[in-house]
Amino acid sequence: MARVDSERVSEEPEQQRSLYRRHRPRTFADVVGQEAVVRTLRNAVAQNKVHHAYLFVGSRGTGKTSMAKILAACLNCERGPTIEPCGECESCKRIMAATSLDVIEMDAASNNSVEDIRELRESVAYAPVSGRKKVYILDEAHMLSSAAWNAFLKTLEEPPPNTVFVLATTEANKVPATVVDRCHRFDFQRPSIEQLAGVVLRVSAKESIEIPPEAAAAVARSATGSFRDALGTLEQLLTYSGSSIAHEDVLAVLGVADGQLLEETIDAVSAGDAAAVLRAVATCAEQGRDASALTNDLETRTRELLIAHTLGEIPTELKLTPDLDERLLTQAQRTPAATLVRLLELLGAAMEATRAGADPRTQLELALVKAARPETDASRQALLARLERLEASAGKDFKEGLGRVKGAMTPSADPPPPPPTGAREPATASAPPEEPNAPMQDSTAKSAAPAAVAPAAPPTAEPPATISPPAPAPDPAAASSVDSLKALWPSVVEAIMKPNALLAHVIAEARPVGLEGDELTVAFDSSAPFMKKKAEDPDNRMVVSAALRELTGRRLRLSYELRELESAPGGGLSEEEWVARFIEELDAEELEGHPAVAATDAATAAATPASTTPSEKG
Repeated sequence: MARVDSERVSEEPEQQRSLYRRHRPRTFADVVGQEAVVRTLRNAVAQNKVHHAYLFVGSRGTGKTSMAKILAACLNCERGPTIEPCGECESCKRIMAATSLDVIEMDAASNNSVEDIRELRESVAYAPVSGRKKVYILDEAHMLSSAAWNAFLKTLEEPPPNTVFVLATTEANKVPATVVDRCHRFDFQRPSIEQLAGVVLRVSAKESIEIPPEAAAAVARSATGSFRDALGTLEQLLTYSGSSIAHEDVLAVLGVADGQLLEETIDAVSAGDAAAVLRAVATCAEQGRDASALTNDLETRTRELLIAHTLGEIPTELKLTPDLDERLLTQAQRTPAATLVRLLELLGAAMEATRAGADPRTQLELALVKAARPETDASRQALLARLERLEASAGKDFKEGLGRVKGAMTPSADPPPPPPTGAREPATASAPPEEPNAPMQDSTAKSAAPAAVAPAAPPTAEPPATISPPAPAPDPAAASSVDSLKALWPSVVEAIMKPNALLAHVIAEARPVGLEGDELTVAFDSSAPFMKKKAEDPDNRMVVSAALRELTGRRLRLSYELRELESAPGGGLSEEEWVARFIEELDAEELEGHPAVAATDAATAAATPASTTPSEKG
């Protein structure tokens, strides 16, 4: 078993010990952020109800070992047992210096064998040397082997009198359930940035170190919930810049991006200034900062903005200083939530690509440019982002039209019911918005305005690829008319293209021609019965139905038929060309005179309308 050299520790000068060792909490009052644990242990000592085994669970640097030593000092203080150890008696000094014979610290990571546990069991049998209790502190207890746990189980369950075990671990899931059941478990919470910054400022004051609040906040942020890491960083800064630490020194040592730079970068993304975001990345590169670290800092800042934007205030765990909190809240209020969500998604994709081996700077620049200029991205999410920006700068009528288009692109879990047959559309829905520079209408035109209440003739042309404010937007999300489904059909083809490109090309040759209730009739040109047979395959029918349900929110039953179409939407390949494509794509061969082929042709001929010529039946 590992034993600390008492003579070496006692002779070590105080100033040569690290900051986190010199400023470890010595009493329950010094502990920060673990109120529940402190209260329970205080009451246990005061009421003489100390359990024989405790399990301390928490991330690194949260004070598990320090709490175990405070408990040992409370039990063995010469003035105790007491909830306020004096820290002056010989027992308290030896416990804090790790030289007490009654407080045994064991690193289970390096002493995890059965032999080590047997040695521990032998030492447990002896009574305390000078104190009231023998306290065994097993750090990283989850590293014990299964055989070691089995050897230790009986001793843990029924230890000798005046013996207390404290098991500290960062991974409680690796501790056997039979061990957890025999212990009182305490979960140590990760301290907030505000609590970490307070500890940094308190230690700096005791060590006569000058550090501004924003620099202490940066140190606390880099510690990621660990008191030990925060004080270790402070000691590193003390070596770097002396007793006076500036905010710039913290940024240089930690290699993190300046808060002002992060704020300006996100503002540039919100304003659509792609050049500014590229210059920000270049600035960090010139300063020698890693692109991956900048990506992480941007993700953290964007998350904080999204939380502040949603809550309307700065939550406690994000508070740093009053000035920084005010700047964060102000930026959150002026940045749209859609911009923050999209930026988070793009930064996550950039980090994933970096982990896969891509260049970090390239992926960061790509994510920022996509976020700043959605028009450079062909995805549906980018189009939604563009619509959000148009909506923010457009009038009320145009916002209603954009809302209908966004509803078509976003699946709806509970779509509105279709309007009853014969119902009239409101005049404002069918009338196009008036152009600002349009000439004044005469009185005759004004008197004829009520006639616009009548439903307009359904459009026969495909909607344009670009959306202009004067054009009325269709409403394919509701799927209440054939015209809206015709406008939606290219999106159905696009949705099918990735999972089944061949089926997408087949469906591109068809068009919706009828809608009765939940039954949608889709027609192929009479010269292409082969396309219809391919689409009627059960698996293909399921794929098309799923795409329609995703885009419209309705479960539509598909019915295919052949009829004369004026022009095929996909450009019109002949049946021979399609057969040649199938043979090439699927490595197939065409069967002549096969009974199955003859039966299929006969069924197709029976399904062909009477007006179709024999040559069209194929």
